[in-house]
Amino acid sequence: MTAISNTSWDHETDILVVGTGAGAMTAALRAAQAGAKVLMVEKGSHYGGTSATSGGGLWIPANHLMPGCSIPDSEEEALGYMRALTGEDVPEANVRAYVANGRRMLRWLVDHSRVEFQAMSYYADYYQHLAGAKPGGRSVDPLPYDARLLGDDFSRLQEPHRQTRVMGLMGYTNTEGAILLSKSPGWFRLLLKLALGYFLDLPWRLFSRRSRRLTMGNALVARLRHSLLDAGVPVWLSAPAVDLLPDGQGGVAGATVRQQGRLLRVKARKAVILGSGGFEHNQELRQRHLPAPSDTRWSAANPHNTGDMLLAAQKLGAATALMDEAWWGPTIRLPDEDRARMLFTERSMPGAIVVNLAGQRFFNESVAYTTAVQAMYRPGNLPAYIVFDARYKREYPYGPLLPGGMRLNWLQPRQERLLRRGATLAELAARLGVDAAGLEATVARFNGFAAAGKDGDYQRGENPYDLLYGDVRIQPNPCLAPVAEGPFYGMEIHPGDIGTKGGLKTDEHGRVLDGNGAPLRGLYAIGNCAASVTGRYYPGAGATLGPAMTFGFLAAEHACAVTP
Repeated sequence: MTAISNTSWDHETDILVVGTGAGAMTAALRAAQAGAKVLMVEKGSHYGGTSATSGGGLWIPANHLMPGCSIPDSEEEALGYMRALTGEDVPEANVRAYVANGRRMLRWLVDHSRVEFQAMSYYADYYQHLAGAKPGGRSVDPLPYDARLLGDDFSRLQEPHRQTRVMGLMGYTNTEGAILLSKSPGWFRLLLKLALGYFLDLPWRLFSRRSRRLTMGNALVARLRHSLLDAGVPVWLSAPAVDLLPDGQGGVAGATVRQQGRLLRVKARKAVILGSGGFEHNQELRQRHLPAPSDTRWSAANPHNTGDMLLAAQKLGAATALMDEAWWGPTIRLPDEDRARMLFTERSMPGAIVVNLAGQRFFNESVAYTTAVQAMYRPGNLPAYIVFDARYKREYPYGPLLPGGMRLNWLQPRQERLLRRGATLAELAARLGVDAAGLEATVARFNGFAAAGKDGDYQRGENPYDLLYGDVRIQPNPCLAPVAEGPFYGMEIHPGDIGTKGGLKTDEHGRVLDGNGAPLRGLYAIGNCAASVTGRYYPGAGATLGPAMTFGFLAAEHACAVTP
């Protein structure tokens, strides 16, 4: 490609950040506070990307909030846990950079921005059998945020995913969600408090259904955006970066950005930082790299994530890694929604099982979502189906459906659009296309486990993570309840994702590397645009945003020559 001349730029800045997710915003904020002139460009008409629709948590080992939970942690323990997960898939220097600097990034944000967090003392790491795993505390939750503080910028914030709101209306924090879903003491009082706060927000409630009490990813992104407004960092919306511009010396000089129908050449004097997401909504790339079957409709991530900057960097010689991996999770898709819904909790609640066409269980339904899809992709397990009974449907939410016991069916989509129903297990099996004898035998065996409180096949409910979405009222095992009360319900679930996790190879500073392992000068990649520092696994809640924000922070410091 031909280098751009010094006289052909339409706009100049020190740091050009592509994307407006939490990692990109962290990079922009750190660069701005280091004295750099920063410009952010966003493909969509709203800022926040997948981060804004996510749970908003960060996985940060040995963070400064953990002592308040009385959970000890150390870099050595975190490194041991990470090494056991990443193996040879991730350079040691990258793993060390994340573990050593994640907590520094978190502390810096708390001290220099409007971002605030609380530790989730109950949210266990996902692989409790590994040395160095912790029962909680490494995952931190952004505190709720009052959207009125954003002024007009609130209207440009990407709305939260419907599945992160009660009845699609009221937001809740991860901490509040755990109380509501597990029916812990005080859950109904909390639900009433959330409802009152929502409906009494007058006069706003008279002209908008959107809640101004922001939680989860919306709270995190709003707090970061408020901090960027304080720092005077501009964001161009509906302005996709369409190509990277070489400097003629093996590096990157800037990017071509489409704004208001014009192609603008933007010079980045110090660096271009790519935080533009993965390729989960590019069907061609999915079919080329991900396990089959694969479908963009199964992704719960931002529909704008089509791998544009991944492809642009590859044209300049950038290397890639982990392209066959994603942040997996079972999903369902409603016809009137622009992205899938992840089944974070539904399969984990007691009284639901997942089976294959033979009607057989094939994994512990309460495991972490990435592990669930890895089990689904093993031979013979797709298509897969979730099955539950009338008691489950009465007690727990499922996708957009509220617990039947709330008697609010008039507020919900008709269940026939979502679920198959059978008066008996055999009738349900016929409607799902599942082997009836196999399903009946599986349920009988499972019900025996539920009565005994011990899952003899997959040990469901025997570690702290499993118990996160158990029902404390169910004993002796909060994760096990029989599937026994007709009618019975089920539907197909898909091997979906909340984003791909393979991408550009980077070093410990976030610099993009070429095929020889040398950095492409002036080009950095973070978040799902880069190959994940967590390798093929998902260490704990927030292991997407934690690394994205940490390497955004490190990339900005390196590009601006900041000494930690």
